[in-house]
Amino acid sequence: MLRIISTRLAQGLLTLLLASIIIFSATEILPGDVAEAILGQSRTEEALAALREEMGLNRPAIVRYFDWLGGMVQGDLGTSLATKRPVADMIENRMWNTLRLALLAAAISVPLSVALGLWSAMRAGGRVDKTLAMTTLALIAVPEFFIGLILMKVFAVELRWFSATANTRPYFDFSENFRALALPVATLSFAVLAHMMRMTRSSVINIFTSPYMEMAALKGLPKRRLVVRHALPNALSPILTVIALNLSYMVSGVIIVETIFGVPGLTRLLVDGVTLRDIPLIQACAMIFGAVYILLNLLADILSIMANPRLRYPK
Repeated sequence: MLRIISTRLAQGLLTLLLASIIIFSATEILPGDVAEAILGQSRTEEALAALREEMGLNRPAIVRYFDWLGGMVQGDLGTSLATKRPVADMIENRMWNTLRLALLAAAISVPLSVALGLWSAMRAGGRVDKTLAMTTLALIAVPEFFIGLILMKVFAVELRWFSATANTRPYFDFSENFRALALPVATLSFAVLAHMMRMTRSSVINIFTSPYMEMAALKGLPKRRLVVRHALPNALSPILTVIALNLSYMVSGVIIVETIFGVPGLTRLLVDGVTLRDIPLIQACAMIFGAVYILLNLLADILSIMANPRLRYPK
């Protein structure tokens, strides 16, 4: 087991290294640079060359990559070319807003999706199952930005129950923070809830067709006990995988939600960095998102192996 986990961790580090190469290469082919953005349209070639020399933009790309990678390994995210501030300080101020939004959405969507999936599986083919199936299909078909706009229109503009902008402050009380975060958290939760619920349902129903489950049902065990004690533990592997994949999907979903509701988070900082061609800021934010995505997928892989003993002994 330890050998398998060590192998998975090594593969994760290798994937992260490849992600760093892709991110650095992608930022290199962006049109323009921060020097052009700072000087504007009235720039001269001499002033542009001098500013690029000052910022180190004229060095070979391979040299800048290894300098950047070495700094990342040591915890140095570099200095913003646009603001001259340490990138770590800029990210620290925004990280909590994004992390709080994702954690709240995960805390709501994961248990709710598992519970609804089990409920639907226990009533497969019934009215509840069909209603949940149609609802989840509708949620999958509708993009996040449309869900967010509908929620904003109904609950913020018409009913005025919640705030249209996620503007929170440390001195706000619980009710004010709740009104500010309710709609973005609900939007992000709806974006991932349907996939996780459908996978839970299909995994549990697939376990129901196993011979040992049919034997347990013939012995007269209650259906609730069959689901909770026998079906769910054996269906954990695919459920954990789809949960981790959908939580990693939140990384991209947060970008849309933060833009719609004006959340001052990490993704908004990334968008600002792209606008200003602030390469160190773009690279640091992209690496954080990439590391989170890889970590969640790695965690799903390890949890699947722990939940399913058959995966520990590959053929």
